[in-house]
Amino acid sequence: MSDFRQQALDYHEFPVAGKTAVSLTKPAQTSHDLSLAYSPGVAEPVREIAANPDDAYRYTNKGNTVAVISNGTAILGLGNLGPLASKPVMEGKALLFKRFANIDSTDIEVKHRTTADFINTVESIADTFGGINLEDIKAPECFEIERELIARCNVPVFHDDQHGTAIVTAAGMLNALEIQGKKIEDAIFVCLGAGAAAIACMTMIVKCGAQRENVYMLDRQGVIHTRREDINEYKALFANNTDKRTLQDVIKDADVFLGLSGADLLTADDIALMAPNPVIFACSNPDPEIKPEIAHSIRKDLIMGTGRSDYPNQVNNVLCFPFIFRGALDVRASQINDEMKIAAVKALAAIAKEPVPAEVLAAYPDVDSMTFGPEYVLPKPMDPRLLRNIASAVSQAAIDSGVAVLDKVPTDYSL
Repeated sequence: MSDFRQQALDYHEFPVAGKTAVSLTKPAQTSHDLSLAYSPGVAEPVREIAANPDDAYRYTNKGNTVAVISNGTAILGLGNLGPLASKPVMEGKALLFKRFANIDSTDIEVKHRTTADFINTVESIADTFGGINLEDIKAPECFEIERELIARCNVPVFHDDQHGTAIVTAAGMLNALEIQGKKIEDAIFVCLGAGAAAIACMTMIVKCGAQRENVYMLDRQGVIHTRREDINEYKALFANNTDKRTLQDVIKDADVFLGLSGADLLTADDIALMAPNPVIFACSNPDPEIKPEIAHSIRKDLIMGTGRSDYPNQVNNVLCFPFIFRGALDVRASQINDEMKIAAVKALAAIAKEPVPAEVLAAYPDVDSMTFGPEYVLPKPMDPRLLRNIASAVSQAAIDSGVAVLDKVPTDYSL
């Protein structure tokens, strides 16, 4: 057993099992406190909420809560291991919500027989919370699940594996292309992988200006093209009218490689074929599609990103999902729409271009400096500007697009 594996197991087991707990926000020391907290005092907010359901935001914690919900069918890079096995990941998301955005989060693992069962279960409990974060649900079911829940629920529903990954990837990609002197509308993209994250990433990148005909997406059978009859409706969105069939066919002269597939699937020979000044985001976890050491040894002109924290340019969902929900909750948005997602992309990309505060540098003692450039296209997760800048941009986009109940963006984002 490696030292790190044992450290991870010990971290989750000691001094108490798990990563989250419940804390009280009201006094409960005297008999009078208890009479207010429970019977008979609790009857008063019950009556108010029964008369006006919106008063749940006044008298309960609903407005600062997110449920992190999974069925365990696509846990990290480990696959379909079931709902209970997903609990450490969902607890981890709850930890991140609290640490980075002061949102109280509850993890919920759902056992179900059909997709409809899962949808009905989540719909039935959704009003308990201010928002729903779906997590680790395999494609293509995740697309139907999210679409149906958005339509049925009165609170924002967000599948982070799709949209969180897409927002961070798009922000980093915009910055990397700018540094490389390329325009997104002219760039040729190769996306290895065609699951939920890949489809969401390329959809967001298209919304940011990429041309769909310049996108080549590959699954296990090769290039997704218009003459294939074995693809679902989601992959069909990226079916390219081309005679190219293999990764080697499409990687030649490509400007961008995005990997959301598996370890070591991109070779040194492949990246040697790419256009000058390429961008490679190899985001398979824990091992990328190509190791950065190999990529940099072949191409001195590339910008490289991975999903790992031990290399520059980590593409990490924590850079956005806590702050998107913070912004949505703060104005009681009914959904997280495209306008809010694009606002998050722009806010995240902009932070990387600003001078880095000393407190961020102090949190990363192994890094000498952080300046917008080939090894710093995205901010670091410990950057306090993420909360303020992204949450306020998302809140404003919700107001401007008409999905917010409240019409004022908060000004205090201290944790």
